[in-house]
Amino acid sequence: MSTRDADAYSEFRRDLHRHPEPAWCEFYTTARIVEALRERDIDEIHVGRDALADGERMNVPDEETLAEWLSKAREAGGDPDVLDDVAGGYTGCVAVIERGEGPVVGLRVDIDALPILEADDDEHVPVSEGFRSENEGYMHACGHDAHATIGLGTIDAVLDSDFEGTLKVFFQPSEEQVSGGKPMAESGHLDDVEYLYAVHIGLDHPSGEVVCGVDGFLAVRHFLAAFDGESAHAGARPEQGRNTVQAMAAAVQNLYAIPRHSEGPTRVNAGLVGGGTATNIIPEESFVEGEVRGATTELAEYMAEKADRVLQSAADMHDVSVEVTTKGEAPSATSDEALASIVGEVARENPGITSIVDSDDLGGSEDATYLMQHVQDRGGFACYVGVGTDHPGGHHTGTFDVVEDDIELGITVLADAIERVSATRP
Repeated sequence: MSTRDADAYSEFRRDLHRHPEPAWCEFYTTARIVEALRERDIDEIHVGRDALADGERMNVPDEETLAEWLSKAREAGGDPDVLDDVAGGYTGCVAVIERGEGPVVGLRVDIDALPILEADDDEHVPVSEGFRSENEGYMHACGHDAHATIGLGTIDAVLDSDFEGTLKVFFQPSEEQVSGGKPMAESGHLDDVEYLYAVHIGLDHPSGEVVCGVDGFLAVRHFLAAFDGESAHAGARPEQGRNTVQAMAAAVQNLYAIPRHSEGPTRVNAGLVGGGTATNIIPEESFVEGEVRGATTELAEYMAEKADRVLQSAADMHDVSVEVTTKGEAPSATSDEALASIVGEVARENPGITSIVDSDDLGGSEDATYLMQHVQDRGGFACYVGVGTDHPGGHHTGTFDVVEDDIELGITVLADAIERVSATRP
Protein backbone atom coordinates (compact mmCIF):
# COMPACT_ATOMS: atom_id res chain seq x y z
CA MET A 1 0.00 0.00 0.00
CA SER A 2 1.14 3.57 -0.67
CA THR A 3 2.79 5.48 2.14
CA ARG A 4 0.70 8.54 1.32
CA ASP A 5 -1.73 9.66 3.97
CA ALA A 6 -5.36 8.62 3.60
CA ASP A 7 -6.34 12.22 4.33
CA ALA A 8 -4.62 13.27 1.09
CA TYR A 9 -6.85 10.94 -0.93
CA SER A 10 -9.93 12.19 0.92
CA GLU A 11 -8.94 15.79 0.18
CA PHE A 12 -8.35 15.01 -3.49
CA ARG A 13 -11.67 13.19 -3.87
CA ARG A 14 -13.57 15.94 -2.08
CA ASP A 15 -12.00 18.58 -4.30
CA LEU A 16 -13.27 16.72 -7.37
CA HIS A 17 -16.65 16.24 -5.71
CA ARG A 18 -16.98 19.99 -5.20
CA HIS A 19 -16.29 20.59 -8.89
CA PRO A 20 -18.37 18.03 -10.85
CA GLU A 21 -18.30 18.46 -14.62
CA PRO A 22 -20.32 16.70 -17.34
CA ALA A 23 -19.02 14.82 -20.38
CA TRP A 24 -16.32 16.59 -22.43
CA CYS A 25 -16.39 19.49 -19.94
CA GLU A 26 -14.16 17.85 -17.31
CA PHE A 27 -11.73 20.77 -17.52
CA TYR A 28 -11.03 21.38 -13.83
CA THR A 29 -11.09 17.64 -13.16
CA THR A 30 -8.44 16.94 -15.81
CA ALA A 31 -6.32 19.88 -14.67
CA ARG A 32 -6.49 18.72 -11.06
CA ILE A 33 -5.51 15.16 -12.01
CA VAL A 34 -2.59 16.38 -14.13
CA GLU A 35 -1.44 18.63 -11.30
CA ALA A 36 -1.40 15.63 -8.95
CA LEU A 37 0.40 13.45 -11.51
CA ARG A 38 3.13 16.06 -11.96
CA GLU A 39 3.86 15.80 -8.24
CA ARG A 40 4.76 12.15 -8.78
CA ASP A 41 7.50 10.23 -10.55
CA ILE A 42 5.53 9.75 -13.78
CA ASP A 43 7.42 9.05 -16.99
CA GLU A 44 4.79 10.33 -19.42
CA ILE A 45 1.56 12.31 -19.10
CA HIS A 46 -0.59 12.53 -22.22
CA VAL A 47 -3.25 15.22 -22.01
CA GLY A 48 -6.21 16.22 -24.14
CA ARG A 49 -5.72 15.68 -27.86
CA ASP A 50 -2.68 13.53 -27.11
CA ALA A 51 -4.88 11.13 -25.10
CA LEU A 52 -7.72 10.78 -27.61
CA ALA A 53 -8.10 9.44 -31.14
CA ASP A 54 -8.68 12.25 -33.59
CA GLY A 55 -12.25 12.50 -34.89
CA GLU A 56 -13.72 9.82 -32.61
CA ARG A 57 -15.40 11.96 -29.95
CA MET A 58 -19.20 11.78 -29.94
CA ASN A 59 -21.86 14.07 -28.50
CA VAL A 60 -19.51 16.96 -27.76
CA PRO A 61 -21.36 20.01 -26.36
CA ASP A 62 -21.67 23.20 -28.38
CA GLU A 63 -19.00 25.88 -28.20
CA GLU A 64 -21.01 28.07 -25.84
CA THR A 65 -21.41 25.24 -23.31
CA LEU A 66 -17.73 24.30 -23.56
CA ALA A 67 -16.70 27.93 -23.03
CA GLU A 68 -18.97 28.23 -19.99
CA TRP A 69 -17.47 25.17 -18.30
CA LEU A 70 -13.92 26.20 -19.22
CA SER A 71 -14.55 29.56 -17.56
CA LYS A 72 -15.83 27.79 -14.44
CA ALA A 73 -12.63 25.72 -14.36
CA ARG A 74 -10.47 28.84 -14.60
CA GLU A 75 -12.42 30.50 -11.80
CA ALA A 76 -12.00 27.37 -9.65
CA GLY A 77 -8.23 27.59 -10.01
CA GLY A 78 -7.45 24.99 -12.67
CA ASP A 79 -3.93 25.15 -14.08
CA PRO A 80 -4.07 27.60 -17.04
CA ASP A 81 -1.63 25.61 -19.18
CA VAL A 82 -3.58 22.37 -18.77
CA LEU A 83 -6.85 24.18 -19.41
CA ASP A 84 -5.41 25.51 -22.66
CA ASP A 85 -4.50 21.93 -23.65
CA VAL A 86 -8.01 20.60 -23.01
CA ALA A 87 -9.99 23.56 -24.37
CA GLY A 88 -12.58 22.54 -26.92
CA GLY A 89 -13.63 19.48 -24.95
CA TYR A 90 -10.42 17.43 -25.26
CA THR A 91 -10.54 16.23 -21.68
CA GLY A 92 -8.93 13.24 -19.96
CA CYS A 93 -5.35 12.06 -19.71
CA VAL A 94 -3.11 8.99 -19.69
CA ALA A 95 -0.32 8.47 -17.15
CA VAL A 96 2.56 6.13 -18.00
CA ILE A 97 5.03 4.58 -15.52
CA GLU A 98 7.94 2.57 -16.93
CA ARG A 99 9.75 0.26 -14.54
CA GLY A 100 11.99 -1.92 -16.66
CA GLU A 101 11.26 -5.16 -18.46
CA GLY A 102 7.86 -6.71 -17.87
CA PRO A 103 4.27 -6.69 -19.05
CA VAL A 104 2.30 -3.60 -20.00
CA VAL A 105 -0.63 -3.30 -17.60
CA GLY A 106 -3.46 -0.78 -17.85
CA LEU A 107 -6.03 0.63 -15.46
CA ARG A 108 -9.05 2.56 -16.66
CA VAL A 109 -10.98 4.99 -14.42
CA ASP A 110 -13.69 7.44 -15.50
CA ILE A 111 -13.92 11.08 -14.41
CA ASP A 112 -17.20 12.73 -15.52
CA ALA A 113 -20.23 13.72 -13.44
CA LEU A 114 -24.00 13.85 -13.97
CA PRO A 115 -26.64 16.57 -14.43
CA ILE A 116 -28.25 15.84 -11.05
CA LEU A 117 -29.09 18.26 -8.22
CA GLU A 118 -27.21 17.14 -5.12
CA ALA A 119 -29.08 16.74 -1.84
CA ASP A 120 -28.72 19.72 0.51
CA ASP A 121 -29.83 18.32 3.88
CA ASP A 122 -27.38 17.87 6.75
CA GLU A 123 -27.73 14.09 6.71
CA HIS A 124 -25.91 14.07 3.36
CA VAL A 125 -22.19 13.78 4.26
CA PRO A 126 -20.94 16.15 1.54
CA VAL A 127 -23.19 18.80 3.12
CA SER A 128 -22.22 18.15 6.73
CA GLU A 129 -18.51 17.87 5.82
CA GLY A 130 -18.52 20.89 3.51
CA PHE A 131 -17.79 19.40 0.08
CA ARG A 132 -21.19 19.50 -1.63
CA SER A 133 -21.17 20.34 -5.35
CA GLU A 134 -20.42 23.97 -6.13
CA ASN A 135 -21.73 23.50 -9.68
CA GLU A 136 -25.43 23.55 -8.86
CA GLY A 137 -27.42 21.00 -10.83
CA TYR A 138 -24.41 18.75 -11.37
CA MET A 139 -23.06 16.06 -9.10
CA HIS A 140 -20.72 13.11 -8.80
CA ALA A 141 -23.68 10.77 -8.35
CA CYS A 142 -21.94 7.62 -9.60
CA GLY A 143 -18.60 7.68 -7.79
CA HIS A 144 -16.33 8.88 -10.57
CA ASP A 145 -14.62 11.24 -8.13
CA ALA A 146 -13.72 8.12 -6.15
CA HIS A 147 -12.61 6.33 -9.32
CA ALA A 148 -10.18 9.11 -10.24
CA THR A 149 -8.83 8.97 -6.69
CA ILE A 150 -8.42 5.19 -6.94
CA GLY A 151 -6.46 5.72 -10.15
CA LEU A 152 -4.14 8.21 -8.47
CA GLY A 153 -3.74 6.05 -5.37
CA THR A 154 -3.00 2.96 -7.44
CA ILE A 155 -0.19 4.87 -9.13
CA ASP A 156 1.25 5.73 -5.69
CA ALA A 157 1.01 2.15 -4.50
CA VAL A 158 2.63 0.76 -7.64
CA LEU A 159 5.43 3.32 -7.39
CA ASP A 160 6.04 2.10 -3.84
CA SER A 161 6.01 -1.57 -4.89
CA ASP A 162 8.31 -4.04 -6.64
CA PHE A 163 6.32 -3.74 -9.87
CA GLU A 164 8.33 -4.46 -13.00
CA GLY A 165 6.98 -3.48 -16.38
CA THR A 166 4.86 -0.58 -17.62
CA LEU A 167 1.70 0.76 -16.03
CA LYS A 168 -0.72 2.97 -17.96
CA VAL A 169 -3.62 4.63 -16.15
CA PHE A 170 -6.40 5.96 -18.37
CA PHE A 171 -8.40 8.81 -16.82
CA GLN A 172 -11.32 8.63 -19.24
CA PRO A 173 -13.89 11.36 -19.92
CA SER A 174 -17.54 11.04 -20.94
CA GLU A 175 -18.48 7.63 -19.61
CA GLU A 176 -21.99 8.70 -18.66
CA GLN A 177 -22.74 9.41 -22.32
CA VAL A 178 -20.84 6.26 -23.41
CA SER A 179 -18.88 8.46 -25.79
CA GLY A 180 -15.41 8.67 -24.23
CA GLY A 181 -14.32 5.04 -24.30
CA LYS A 182 -13.91 4.73 -28.05
CA PRO A 183 -11.65 7.77 -28.60
CA MET A 184 -9.45 6.72 -25.70
CA ALA A 185 -9.36 3.06 -26.81
CA GLU A 186 -8.32 4.06 -30.32
CA SER A 187 -5.77 6.68 -29.22
CA GLY A 188 -2.86 4.28 -29.73
CA HIS A 189 -1.94 4.28 -26.03
CA LEU A 190 -3.80 1.02 -25.52
CA ASP A 191 -2.26 -0.86 -28.43
CA ASP A 192 0.56 -2.45 -26.41
CA VAL A 193 -1.45 -3.09 -23.22
CA GLU A 194 -1.46 -6.81 -22.44
CA TYR A 195 -3.55 -6.72 -19.26
CA LEU A 196 -6.27 -4.22 -18.43
CA TYR A 197 -8.28 -3.61 -15.28
CA ALA A 198 -11.26 -1.26 -14.97
CA VAL A 199 -13.03 -0.44 -11.72
CA HIS A 200 -16.33 0.79 -10.34
CA ILE A 201 -17.26 1.55 -6.77
CA GLY A 202 -20.63 0.59 -5.29
CA LEU A 203 -22.86 -1.20 -7.79
CA ASP A 204 -25.13 -2.12 -4.84
CA HIS A 205 -22.38 -4.16 -3.18
CA PRO A 206 -21.65 -3.33 0.48
CA SER A 207 -18.44 -2.04 1.99
CA GLY A 208 -15.87 -4.79 2.39
CA GLU A 209 -17.10 -6.73 -0.64
CA VAL A 210 -15.15 -7.10 -3.87
CA VAL A 211 -16.48 -8.39 -7.18
CA CYS A 212 -13.52 -9.99 -8.95
CA GLY A 213 -14.93 -9.84 -12.46
CA VAL A 214 -18.06 -7.93 -13.48
CA ASP A 215 -19.90 -9.25 -16.55
CA GLY A 216 -23.32 -8.76 -18.10
CA PHE A 217 -22.51 -5.49 -19.85
CA LEU A 218 -25.34 -4.56 -22.19
CA ALA A 219 -24.14 -3.19 -25.52
CA VAL A 220 -25.77 0.19 -26.06
CA ARG A 221 -26.45 2.90 -28.63
CA HIS A 222 -27.78 6.35 -27.75
CA PHE A 223 -29.55 8.09 -30.63
CA LEU A 224 -31.17 11.41 -31.47
CA ALA A 225 -33.94 11.45 -34.09
CA ALA A 226 -34.72 14.99 -35.28
CA PHE A 227 -37.95 15.31 -37.29
CA ASP A 228 -38.39 18.25 -39.68
CA GLY A 229 -41.73 19.20 -41.23
CA GLU A 230 -43.66 22.35 -42.07
CA SER A 231 -45.58 24.70 -39.81
CA ALA A 232 -49.06 26.03 -40.50
CA HIS A 233 -51.96 27.62 -38.64
CA ALA A 234 -53.63 24.79 -36.74
CA GLY A 235 -57.09 26.36 -37.04
CA ALA A 236 -57.15 28.11 -40.42
CA ARG A 237 -54.87 25.94 -42.59
CA PRO A 238 -54.06 22.63 -40.85
CA GLU A 239 -53.86 20.77 -44.16
CA GLN A 240 -50.89 22.93 -45.20
CA GLY A 241 -48.71 21.69 -42.36
CA ARG A 242 -46.57 18.60 -42.05
CA ASN A 243 -46.85 17.60 -38.40
CA THR A 244 -43.67 16.31 -36.76
CA VAL A 245 -45.36 15.59 -33.43
CA GLN A 246 -47.53 13.00 -35.17
CA ALA A 247 -44.38 11.37 -36.53
CA MET A 248 -42.66 11.57 -33.14
CA ALA A 249 -45.67 10.00 -31.38
CA ALA A 250 -45.88 7.18 -33.92
CA ALA A 251 -42.15 6.57 -33.56
CA VAL A 252 -42.32 6.35 -29.76
CA GLN A 253 -45.21 3.89 -29.87
CA ASN A 254 -43.55 1.68 -32.45
CA LEU A 255 -40.11 1.74 -30.81
CA TYR A 256 -41.62 -0.10 -27.87
CA ALA A 257 -43.19 -2.58 -30.30
CA ILE A 258 -39.84 -3.80 -31.66
CA PRO A 259 -39.88 -7.61 -31.30
CA ARG A 260 -37.56 -8.93 -28.62
CA HIS A 261 -34.93 -11.47 -29.63
CA SER A 262 -34.75 -15.16 -28.72
CA GLU A 263 -30.97 -15.08 -28.25
CA GLY A 264 -30.94 -12.75 -25.26
CA PRO A 265 -32.27 -9.66 -23.47
CA THR A 266 -32.86 -6.44 -25.43
CA ARG A 267 -33.95 -3.00 -24.31
CA VAL A 268 -35.38 0.19 -25.84
CA ASN A 269 -36.26 3.49 -24.24
CA ALA A 270 -37.46 6.86 -25.55
CA GLY A 271 -36.03 8.89 -22.70
CA LEU A 272 -36.53 12.42 -24.01
CA VAL A 273 -39.22 13.55 -26.44
CA GLY A 274 -40.50 16.95 -27.45
CA GLY A 275 -41.58 19.33 -30.15
CA GLY A 276 -43.77 22.21 -31.14
CA THR A 277 -43.94 25.85 -30.11
CA ALA A 278 -47.60 26.72 -29.47
CA THR A 279 -51.04 25.12 -29.36
CA ASN A 280 -52.17 26.84 -32.56
CA ILE A 281 -49.14 25.98 -34.70
CA ILE A 282 -48.59 22.71 -36.55
CA PRO A 283 -45.25 21.53 -35.08
CA GLU A 284 -42.42 21.96 -37.57
CA GLU A 285 -39.71 20.31 -35.44
CA SER A 286 -39.82 17.43 -32.98
CA PHE A 287 -37.33 14.96 -31.56
CA VAL A 288 -36.88 11.64 -29.85
CA GLU A 289 -33.73 10.98 -27.84
CA GLY A 290 -33.44 7.38 -26.75
CA GLU A 291 -31.38 4.25 -26.53
CA VAL A 292 -31.31 0.61 -27.49
CA ARG A 293 -29.40 -2.12 -25.70
CA GLY A 294 -28.65 -5.79 -26.07
CA ALA A 295 -26.97 -8.54 -24.08
CA THR A 296 -24.45 -8.81 -26.91
CA THR A 297 -23.13 -6.34 -29.45
CA GLU A 298 -25.05 -8.25 -32.14
CA LEU A 299 -28.33 -7.95 -30.25
CA ALA A 300 -27.80 -4.21 -29.77
CA GLU A 301 -27.14 -3.89 -33.50
CA TYR A 302 -30.39 -5.78 -34.17
CA MET A 303 -32.26 -3.29 -31.97
CA ALA A 304 -30.53 -0.32 -33.59
CA GLU A 305 -31.44 -1.50 -37.09
CA LYS A 306 -35.08 -1.96 -36.08
CA ALA A 307 -35.15 1.41 -34.33
CA ASP A 308 -33.79 3.19 -37.40
CA ARG A 309 -36.48 1.56 -39.52
CA VAL A 310 -39.22 2.59 -37.08
CA LEU A 311 -38.01 6.19 -37.01
CA GLN A 312 -37.81 6.44 -40.80
CA SER A 313 -41.18 4.78 -41.27
CA ALA A 314 -42.83 7.19 -38.81
CA ALA A 315 -41.37 10.11 -40.76
CA ASP A 316 -42.55 8.70 -44.10
CA MET A 317 -46.04 8.04 -42.72
CA HIS A 318 -46.53 11.70 -41.85
CA ASP A 319 -44.64 13.21 -44.79
CA VAL A 320 -41.78 14.68 -42.76
CA SER A 321 -38.04 14.05 -42.79
CA VAL A 322 -35.92 12.61 -40.02
CA GLU A 323 -32.20 12.70 -39.27
CA VAL A 324 -30.91 10.03 -36.90
CA THR A 325 -27.52 10.51 -35.26
CA THR A 326 -25.61 8.33 -32.82
CA LYS A 327 -24.78 10.23 -29.61
CA GLY A 328 -22.88 7.43 -27.88
CA GLU A 329 -22.36 3.70 -28.03
CA ALA A 330 -20.46 0.83 -26.46
CA PRO A 331 -20.09 -2.90 -27.12
CA SER A 332 -20.62 -5.73 -24.69
CA ALA A 333 -17.65 -7.34 -22.94
CA THR A 334 -16.72 -10.19 -20.62
CA SER A 335 -14.11 -10.19 -17.86
CA ASP A 336 -11.31 -12.70 -18.35
CA GLU A 337 -11.15 -15.29 -15.60
CA ALA A 338 -7.34 -15.18 -15.57
CA LEU A 339 -7.35 -11.60 -14.29
CA ALA A 340 -10.45 -11.97 -12.13
CA SER A 341 -8.84 -14.88 -10.29
CA ILE A 342 -5.85 -12.69 -9.43
CA VAL A 343 -8.22 -10.13 -7.89
CA GLY A 344 -9.70 -12.97 -5.84
CA GLU A 345 -6.24 -14.08 -4.70
CA VAL A 346 -5.12 -10.67 -3.47
CA ALA A 347 -8.54 -9.94 -1.97
CA ARG A 348 -8.36 -13.06 0.17
CA GLU A 349 -5.07 -11.81 1.58
CA ASN A 350 -6.58 -8.46 2.57
CA PRO A 351 -8.07 -8.39 6.09
CA GLY A 352 -10.25 -5.41 5.20
CA ILE A 353 -12.25 -7.48 2.74
CA THR A 354 -15.11 -9.41 4.30
CA SER A 355 -16.79 -10.84 1.20
CA ILE A 356 -15.58 -11.91 -2.24
CA VAL A 357 -17.90 -12.38 -5.22
CA ASP A 358 -16.31 -14.13 -8.18
CA SER A 359 -18.58 -12.53 -10.80
CA ASP A 360 -21.74 -10.48 -11.10
CA ASP A 361 -23.85 -8.99 -13.90
CA LEU A 362 -23.76 -5.23 -14.24
CA GLY A 363 -27.27 -5.05 -15.70
CA GLY A 364 -26.38 -1.85 -17.53
CA SER A 365 -23.86 -0.46 -19.97
CA GLU A 366 -20.34 0.93 -19.66
CA ASP A 367 -17.91 2.13 -22.31
CA ALA A 368 -14.92 0.64 -20.53
CA THR A 369 -15.98 -2.22 -22.77
CA TYR A 370 -14.34 -0.42 -25.71
CA LEU A 371 -10.99 -0.53 -23.91
CA MET A 372 -11.55 -4.11 -22.74
CA GLN A 373 -12.43 -5.28 -26.23
CA HIS A 374 -9.48 -3.41 -27.75
CA VAL A 375 -7.06 -5.30 -25.48
CA GLN A 376 -8.80 -8.64 -25.89
CA ASP A 377 -8.93 -8.35 -29.69
CA ARG A 378 -5.12 -8.13 -29.63
CA GLY A 379 -4.71 -11.27 -27.57
CA GLY A 380 -4.62 -9.58 -24.17
CA PHE A 381 -6.77 -9.93 -21.06
CA ALA A 382 -9.22 -7.53 -19.44
CA CYS A 383 -11.24 -7.48 -16.24
CA TYR A 384 -13.77 -5.12 -14.66
CA VAL A 385 -13.57 -5.01 -10.85
CA GLY A 386 -16.29 -3.96 -8.44
CA VAL A 387 -15.41 -2.40 -5.07
CA GLY A 388 -18.35 -2.32 -2.68
CA THR A 389 -19.39 0.70 -0.64
CA ASP A 390 -22.34 1.46 1.61
CA HIS A 391 -23.79 4.28 -0.48
CA PRO A 392 -26.81 5.86 1.24
CA GLY A 393 -28.60 6.62 -2.04
CA GLY A 394 -28.69 4.68 -5.27
CA HIS A 395 -26.44 5.46 -8.20
CA HIS A 396 -27.60 8.49 -10.20
CA THR A 397 -29.54 9.95 -7.28
CA GLY A 398 -29.02 13.20 -5.37
CA THR A 399 -28.14 11.36 -2.14
CA PHE A 400 -25.41 9.13 -3.56
CA ASP A 401 -22.12 9.09 -1.66
CA VAL A 402 -19.29 6.67 -0.92
CA VAL A 403 -17.53 5.50 2.23
CA GLU A 404 -14.08 7.00 1.78
CA ASP A 405 -12.31 4.10 3.53
CA ASP A 406 -13.45 1.94 0.61
CA ILE A 407 -11.39 4.08 -1.77
CA GLU A 408 -8.20 2.95 -0.05
CA LEU A 409 -9.47 -0.63 -0.11
CA GLY A 410 -9.92 -0.34 -3.87
CA ILE A 411 -6.45 1.14 -4.25
CA THR A 412 -4.89 -1.75 -2.35
CA VAL A 413 -6.74 -4.48 -4.26
CA LEU A 414 -5.97 -3.03 -7.68
CA ALA A 415 -2.35 -2.23 -6.90
CA ASP A 416 -1.79 -5.72 -5.47
CA ALA A 417 -3.45 -7.28 -8.51
CA ILE A 418 -1.35 -5.21 -10.90
CA GLU A 419 1.85 -6.09 -9.07
CA ARG A 420 0.95 -9.79 -9.13
CA VAL A 421 0.21 -9.62 -12.85
CA SER A 422 3.69 -8.19 -13.41
CA ALA A 423 5.20 -11.02 -11.41
CA THR A 424 3.20 -13.94 -12.84
CA ARG A 425 2.07 -12.85 -16.33
CA PRO A 426 -1.03 -15.14 -16.32
